[in-house]
Amino acid sequence: WYHPGRSGCLRLGPTVLAQFGEIHPAVLATLDVAGPVAAFEAFLDAVPRPKAVKTARPLLKLSPLQPVKRDFAFVVDSAVTADKVVRAARGSDKTLIAGVEVFDLYEGEGIGDGMKSIAIAVTLQPTEATLTDAEIEAVRTKIIANVEKQTGGRLRG
Repeated sequence: WYHPGRSGCLRLGPTVLAQFGEIHPAVLATLDVAGPVAAFEAFLDAVPRPKAVKTARPLLKLSPLQPVKRDFAFVVDSAVTADKVVRAARGSDKTLIAGVEVFDLYEGEGIGDGMKSIAIAVTLQPTEATLTDAEIEAVRTKIIANVEKQTGGRLRG
């Protein structure tokens, strides 16, 4: 139906979604139409369904319970990065630890040569019940042990 040099199509891979262009002069002569005429066709049945979107992480679940914050300062070797300390602390208890942030970095007098102090704030977010002092202390002990094991540092006194 279309003029061969004045038409085109819209494809998605091998699937033709639409065709458009000037109508062929022979068709116009048959229909007794004067002048150029343009047309288009859209094949709506050929449009594919949207793919299901997979989320990379689960949806945010907010807890009505109050979060608990605890601060720690670790003395580590100067070569140890703050990110390594944060990852070690976060990996201590993945269900209760909602966040770990570095809030201080100190190198200097009182720490020792080749050493630095990295202070982190750990946020514990209970989901089912308010945390007891024993539960908080258990998580605190896990954090200290894991950071000491993975970084070779010690809790600053």
